[in-house]
Formats: sequence, C-alpha cells, structure tokens
Amino acid sequence: QVQLVESGGRLVQAGGSLRLSCAASGRTFDVYIMGWFRQAPGKDREYVGTIRHRDNWVDVADSLKDRFTISRDSGKNTVYLQMNSLKPEDTAIYYCVASSVSPGEYNYWGQGTQVTVSS
Repeated sequence: QVQLVESGGRLVQAGGSLRLSCAASGRTFDVYIMGWFRQAPGKDREYVGTIRHRDNWVDVADSLKDRFTISRDSGKNTVYLQMNSLKPEDTAIYYCVASSVSPGEYNYWGQGTQVTVSS
C-alpha cells in the first residue's frame, strides 16, 4: 500500500501563487507515476498533470501548462504542484494520485487539499 498526504492548500488572492505538496509513504518503490487531479464544486474531476518517476517526464493539462508545473524530490518521496497566476476558477479540491499498475490508472489517492482563489 501507498499513502499519499497533500498539504499546502489555502485561500489565496487571484493572481497569486501556491505550491502544493504530496508526500508518499509505504510501498513507494512500486509507484511509477504520481500527479494531481482537481475537482471544483459541482464539476467533474479534472486531470491536472503527472510526473513519471524513472525520468521525471512531466505532463500537464493543455489548459493549465502555461501556469502550472509539477516537480519531484525523489529523496523525500514528495511531488509538488506549483500554481502561478491563480484564477477564481482554479478553486477546487486538489488530489494527489499515484499509480503502480498501468498508464492512466491511479490506484492511490490522497484525501485532498482545498485551494480557494478569491477575486
């Protein structure tokens, strides 16, 4: 099993920046990719991006890649989501995810951290 714990979510003003962290523990050697999803009130869950462990290859959703980036500290088993130029529509619960199975299948999820962007 892998446990994921997010942190860093808070209230921020539009135009500001925020960095979320996701610390992984447990059988982290089974994990080959980690990333982020988000879910805004009344909306479907949305893919934000991922980072692949073997080469730190990063993928970010096209609609977000000009403002969001993902990085990783392998020594700390921690993945980060850097969010810049935040907008009120970025308000959501942000979930950390990890996969030890197959591409696109995330079998581990964190509990989520709330990001609220005020206008």
